[in-house]
Amino acid sequence: MSKAPLAAYPALRLRRLRQADWVRRLVRETVLTPADLIWSMVVHEGEGQVPVASMPGVSRLSVKDCAAAAKQARALGIPAIAVFPHIDGSKKDASGKLALDPDGVVARAVKAMKDAAPEVGIMCDVALDPFTDHGHDGLIENGRILNDPTIERLVEQGLMQAKAGCDILAPSDMMDGRCGALRQALEAEGLQDVMIMSYAAKYASAFYGPYREAIGSGKLGTGSVGNPGDKKTYQMDNANHAEALREVALDIAEGADMVMVKPGMPYLDIVRQVVDAFSMPTFAFQVSGEYAMLMAAAQNGWLEEERAIMESLGAFKRAGAAGVITYFAPRAAKLLGA
Repeated sequence: MSKAPLAAYPALRLRRLRQADWVRRLVRETVLTPADLIWSMVVHEGEGQVPVASMPGVSRLSVKDCAAAAKQARALGIPAIAVFPHIDGSKKDASGKLALDPDGVVARAVKAMKDAAPEVGIMCDVALDPFTDHGHDGLIENGRILNDPTIERLVEQGLMQAKAGCDILAPSDMMDGRCGALRQALEAEGLQDVMIMSYAAKYASAFYGPYREAIGSGKLGTGSVGNPGDKKTYQMDNANHAEALREVALDIAEGADMVMVKPGMPYLDIVRQVVDAFSMPTFAFQVSGEYAMLMAAAQNGWLEEERAIMESLGAFKRAGAAGVITYFAPRAAKLLGA
């Protein structure tokens, strides 16, 4: 076989830098560490842990278990936890009034985690969907999601969470103007150190299904009269990318300290565009559907579980994300520390 091509370019052997583990590690362009992870966690009002059928390995945690998990996060080097509530369906209503309860499960979980491990940051979801019987992120009138009245309720919710000890408010509702309203309210209450991580580019996605089971979300299009059957009037169209940049720009101008793209892996192009356009701390949410797909394939023997988990998380760093919100956080942190 002729060796003329290599003879013509004797230095072009890229495999030299792949020949051993030590050199692969030496020239690696992106590195994932436990410090890049935010642990996505669901808290419920009862005792013990309740497995989520569609998310193998994930359970709803009691307040007591959340406190223990915060200590675990500290030991593993995970810097922050994102907490989401599961509320008894009989306690929900159309207005999501329990979202404002200073003695509710979210406030109690935040306080318990901060008492147990004050070094671990706590991020709270600012949205009404876990608390509404219709499952929407906003208030409904005549089949329409109301923007400004919803923001008023979200501000009350966010202030309650901040006063409970939450470090980062993460509005996921996608109402126009909510970051500015939250920032203004926090400043007025002397809570200027509380951060905002905006779900700036949150798409209307098919990948949220297991999460809705995890939090016991109301079924869209059922129950309340005039309940819209989807969230497409407020979450983004998945065909759009320029719109994502406009959304991010608005949230930054309104006072967001960090921004997020959600879902994660199907939107790595959006992550890269946001990072390049704004040089802003940008996070990706590896959502429940992404978790469920990986775990289902691994349990069927179609994927090597640990390799697939770590490769998927590394993709976010390669795309430029500052970090990843993920249900895999404790598992990945253990693998990274091995």
